[in-house]
Amino acid sequence: MQAEPGLAEAAQLFKILGHESRLWLLRLISAQPSTVGELAERTAMSQPLVSQHLRTLRQGGLVTAVRSGKEVTYEIADTHVTHVVADAVAHVLEGSKP
Repeated sequence: MQAEPGLAEAAQLFKILGHESRLWLLRLISAQPSTVGELAERTAMSQPLVSQHLRTLRQGGLVTAVRSGKEVTYEIADTHVTHVVADAVAHVLEGSKP
């Protein structure tokens, strides 16, 4: 039995999105393209940890790295994903209302 086309890819996307820190980084980058240092400062995560999460997001095709001299700025590669994340957050917040 073969699953519907696209389900495996969707599962991989949700696996990448399945970490709170990566969701946070995506939200920050969608608001403003940022460097690792800027993201580390805003999140209070270490630069190596931010880099590790960005590598996962980049490998998943969710962010791109744009080099300018020695500086690398991360930008959103797929705005559809930012909408999925925003919808998920809104859904959770709606469910928490009394």
